[in-house]
Amino acid sequence: MSTFLLALGLLLVIEGMLPFASPRIWRETFRRAIELADGQLRFIGLSSVILGLVLIILFR
Repeated sequence: MSTFLLALGLLLVIEGMLPFASPRIWRETFRRAIELADGQLRFIGLSSVILGLVLIILFR
């Protein structure tokens, strides 16, 4: 459970860096993401999941 909480904390730190450092770019990125089709968003999500699993397997 502590490993999960550490990973969640790291995720929050990384996710918070862009809006903190450059809110204008962060906002523009989300504007563009809203314009993507559902299939494109699903592909991005699936790619992220696969990449995350590969990294976990390689570095575990």
